[in-house]
Amino acid sequence: MTDTVSPDLKTSLKRLKLGPMLDTLPERLALARQHKTPHQDFLLTLLTDEISRRDSLSSQLRAHKAHLDMEHQLEAWDSTAQVRFDHELWAELCSLRFVEAHAHVAIVGPVGVGKTFLAHALGNAACRRQYSVLAYRCDRLLKLLRHARLDNSHEAELRRLLAVDVLILDDFGLDAMDAVESRDVHELFTERHRLGSIIITSNRGPDEWHATFADPIRAQAAIDRFTSNAYDLVVDGESYRSRQKPSLTRPPKTGSRPRTRA
Repeated sequence: MTDTVSPDLKTSLKRLKLGPMLDTLPERLALARQHKTPHQDFLLTLLTDEISRRDSLSSQLRAHKAHLDMEHQLEAWDSTAQVRFDHELWAELCSLRFVEAHAHVAIVGPVGVGKTFLAHALGNAACRRQYSVLAYRCDRLLKLLRHARLDNSHEAELRRLLAVDVLILDDFGLDAMDAVESRDVHELFTERHRLGSIIITSNRGPDEWHATFADPIRAQAAIDRFTSNAYDLVVDGESYRSRQKPSLTRPPKTGSRPRTRA
C-alpha cells in the first residue's frame, strides 16, 4: 500500500515546478517508511530521481532539435546483424573523445548497412552528454542553404551550422554539387576544422568525393582538412534495414515530441 500525498504537498511541488515527482512519490514514501530511510537519504533519492528525469528530457529535446532519429541509440544496435566494422574503433568513437578533440568521423560503406543508424546513435549519445548537435541529409542541407540566400538568412544559417559541437551530414557525395554548393561545403569543412566535429556517412570513399565538387581546388582544400583529422569507420555486410522493417511485433514508428510537465 502506497502513502497518500496531501493536497498541500502537491500544490507546493507544482509551484516549485516539481510536479513530475508526484508520479513516484507515493511509492518512494512507502519504501522509505518500510526501510526506515533517514530523511536526508530520502530527500537525496527524490532529488536524484528528478535530476535523472530532467537530464533525460533535456537529452530528448536536444535530439529532437537536432533532427536525430531517437530510435537510433547505441544500445539499440542489433549486434546479431551480419554487418562488419572495426569494433575497437567503434568503442573509441562511442566514448565521444573525438568530440572533445574536435575530430571528425567518416562512416563509409554500401547502401543499407546501417551507416545512418551509427551516425545518429553517436549524435544521440552526444545529446545525452549535453553537446549541441545538428543532423541533415546532405542534399537537404544544401537546399536549405540555397533557399537561405533568397531571404538573406544565409549567413545566419552558416553560423548555426558552425556553432554546434557535432554536425552530421548523411549521404554525402551522393550527387555532384554546383559551384554554389561546393563553396558552402568548402566553408563548412574549413571553418569547422579543429573547431567542431563533423560526422559524414557516404556510399563513396573520401578519395571519390573530389569528383562531386565543381571546383577541384576547393575540393582538395576541404577534403584534405577533413581527412587529416578524421576517423574512418568502414562498414560492410548485409542490409541492416531488414531489422527495422515493421511487423506485428514491431509496429511502424510515429514521430513525436518529448512531453514536458511542470
